Amino acid sequence: MIMYNKGCVKMAILNSEVTSILDKLYNLRGTDSVVLTAMDKEKEIAEETKERTTALKAELQTTISNLENEESVLAEEGQKLQNALESIRKDEFSHVLNHLNIDFDPEAIRSKVATALPETLEKVSSERKEASEKLVKVEDEMNDAITRIEELGIRRDEAVSNQERLNRYFDLALSSNINITREEITSLLEKFDFTEEEQREAAKILMFPEDGLFEYDQTRSDMPISDKSITEVMREAREELPEEKHEPVLTESSSFAIPILNNEPVKEETSKEKVIDMLNSLGFNVLDFQNQDIEKIIQNYDENVINKNVTIASQLNINKDFFVDHVELLYDKELSSKLELLVNIGKAAGDIYLNPGVLTKYKYDELQNAINLLKESGLDPKSVPLMAY
Repeated sequence: MIMYNKGCVKMAILNSEVTSILDKLYNLRGTDSVVLTAMDKEKEIAEETKERTTALKAELQTTISNLENEESVLAEEGQKLQNALESIRKDEFSHVLNHLNIDFDPEAIRSKVATALPETLEKVSSERKEASEKLVKVEDEMNDAITRIEELGIRRDEAVSNQERLNRYFDLALSSNINITREEITSLLEKFDFTEEEQREAAKILMFPEDGLFEYDQTRSDMPISDKSITEVMREAREELPEEKHEPVLTESSSFAIPILNNEPVKEETSKEKVIDMLNSLGFNVLDFQNQDIEKIIQNYDENVINKNVTIASQLNINKDFFVDHVELLYDKELSSKLELLVNIGKAAGDIYLNPGVLTKYKYDELQNAINLLKESGLDPKSVPLMAY
């Protein structure tokens, strides 16, 4: 394993598989554990469901009570009206009805009541039944949420216990005092949904911490978990060493020809309108750029470099969004050399497009050194994902 000195501390390049497993393990050790955060989110949703269904249950119970009362009153009053109409004959009141000009036909009213009352009672009864059925579903949903909250509380307690156990294993491993069996480690990791292969590799890392855990933990000692990759830590370490000047050189095996600028362009006053015109001419939608992006381009404006970078990206079939999301690449004088370097080790345009961070955080010589270190460690740079650089 290739070692790199940073002061008195030795760090090693870890392969992507070990780094990935350690990233996962260290996440599980912290307060931002994906297991705990997922449970907390699920509990939050369950509590919101409980609150919503509790309120809806009370509303439905009131509605059902009102409909039951309305159904009872309609049936009672309807029956009384029918009974009253049965005893009334129109001809018994014809004289007074004619003089008062009142259109009163008890037979017609009796017929209308006989038809409309059952229909109305059926409608109210149907609304009551529908509300009752909905109440059953709401109560089931509410009870499920309550049960879920209780289950999550139990599961979270168990997850916290498993996390504490995992941290004890790490403390023992990092103190070179590990006395836990492989079976104990794998049985614990199974609870975290590790695959059998991941369980075996993780157990090996903990039982033999000198093969990678010590180096990995050193890089984590002064930073939040999951903030930086191993390669980024190495880049910061290299920045403390005297910087060597390097002029990019094209080889005959290059897959595309890139002209190298030998002279720095003369800095001249650049207007916002000029930058906008230039972006439009290159096929960009200026509205995709924020004001601070335009200001960055103005401050670092070099028309030749920008044109060359966009042309090279086009030759590699890299979408222009590549520059919109990372505007600093537009005026990066080393972009062509860095792209050539990645292409020459076998990186595809799609891989580069999805991982522009490797181009924004590395200078050319730093990227070359990172690739060389991977090779010296016995790794094929082509097979190592760019996100792990």
